Amino acid sequence: MNWLRTLALPLALASTLLATGCAGLNTLTSEVSTFGEWPAERKPTTYAFERLPSQQARAAETDLLEAAARGALAKAGFSAAAPGQAPDVLVQVGARIGRAEAPWADPFWWRGGFGYWRPNPWAGPRWGYSVQFDMNARYERELALLIRDRTSGKPLFEARASHESSSSSADVRTLSAMFEAALADFPKLGLNPRRVTVTIPPAPAAPAASPAR
Repeated sequence: MNWLRTLALPLALASTLLATGCAGLNTLTSEVSTFGEWPAERKPTTYAFERLPSQQARAAETDLLEAAARGALAKAGFSAAAPGQAPDVLVQVGARIGRAEAPWADPFWWRGGFGYWRPNPWAGPRWGYSVQFDMNARYERELALLIRDRTSGKPLFEARASHESSSSSADVRTLSAMFEAALADFPKLGLNPRRVTVTIPPAPAAPAASPAR
């Protein structure tokens, strides 16, 4: 039957997409852009985070964001300045999450779920049966990191990364992977924007329970 053949192709494509998705569960790809004039002879040393007044008012959110950036800074060669020690550079971080509608959210496109679709609106009343997927809700995460010389205040390196998915969450592991992608080529610059894929870091181990007294 013709409708069986029509149904078989979307199902085969769905199986392929699921298999591909499972293979990439431990990686994350971000669109990265980098700018700056990091001196060739300068080595990364110590840093301290610098917060804007608006970030100071949202301390909990900023704590999470800074925690997510620490691993990427360490891989780039930086270490956090000890308490009371003047850092070599100051680091500012920021992030936002926005919702973007997919193009097929328009009523002229097909919608998700099982149903009928019309392959060509100008070809007459010929209808087929197919499997359709609801992917209208898409969320784009964007983060930025700026490194400035502490003494002069001069910006030395700026990195931006963005990642789109169907989830609106902003957990530390995802943000950490995005910061790692943003600093993957530090201090070199590259084509803007470019795709960078990194391994998502493992979830932090839960603290051991205190023995009962």
